[in-house]
Parts: sequence; C-alpha cells; structure tokens
Amino acid sequence: MPVGSDFMALAFEEAEKAAERGEVPIGAVVVKDNQVLASAGNRTRELADPTAHAEILALRAACRHVNSERLPGAWLYVTLEPCAMCAAAISFARIERLYYGAEDSKGGGVDHGGRFFAQPTCHHAPDVYSGLSETRSVALLKSFFTKKR
Repeated sequence: MPVGSDFMALAFEEAEKAAERGEVPIGAVVVKDNQVLASAGNRTRELADPTAHAEILALRAACRHVNSERLPGAWLYVTLEPCAMCAAAISFARIERLYYGAEDSKGGGVDHGGRFFAQPTCHHAPDVYSGLSETRSVALLKSFFTKKR
C-alpha cells in the first residue's frame, strides 16, 4: 500500500515532466482510498491557459474519473503551496487533505497571501500538511529557474 511519500514521489515525477516541457516544475496527485485518481503537471504554456496549473488539471481529471464535481475523502499531494485559484478549486472539490512541499511566500494562497482557507467566504477547508519533501521541491524549483536565467 503506498504511503504519502510514494504519492509525493508521483507528484515529483509530474513536476519533472513539466520542467522538461519548459513549464514551472509543479506536480499534483489526487488520491482516494490509497488509489491514484489522477495526476498532472503544469501546462500553462503548452495549453496557453493561465488556469492549467497542476492542481487544477489533476482535480479536473479526478472529477472526470469519478464522474462528480466533488471529491470528498480525497487527498491532494502537490509539490508547491497552491495559489489562491488552486486553493479555491481545492475547496470547491471538497478535498479532505492537502499535502504540499515547498511554501510559496510570493504566490501561495494557503499559508501565505490571501490564506484562502482562513477566509469567512471559504465553504470548505481541507486539513493542510505542509513541508512534505520540502527540500526536494525547493531544489527542483531553484534548479529550474537557475537554468532559465
């Protein structure tokens, strides 16, 4: 039976594929009952779509997989703290638990920025666990942006 670090490893595989495509290396995996429902990496440039973040693509695919707009009981693993847009989607999908790697002090919307889940307008907040494989996530992002410069 896979454990959290195994699911995070899948998220890193998606992040690395995203980097190979020239996308910011962020990966996400949606899991329910220890089964992967969907996984994705960033595709904003490839799809010319500012909403094509890893989390959004993984949530869309998972919802299609279960034929529902909600994913109660599902867990989301993502390599970087979700932005406000992704936090809203996580809330709307009713994700039970969010695990993320590196914090994003500039663009994060969970523990930084607008802190979406703490707002009175947020109808559902998942349990949040930060820092899972944080060192690896930070290293991947730093390496990507160093090569871009």
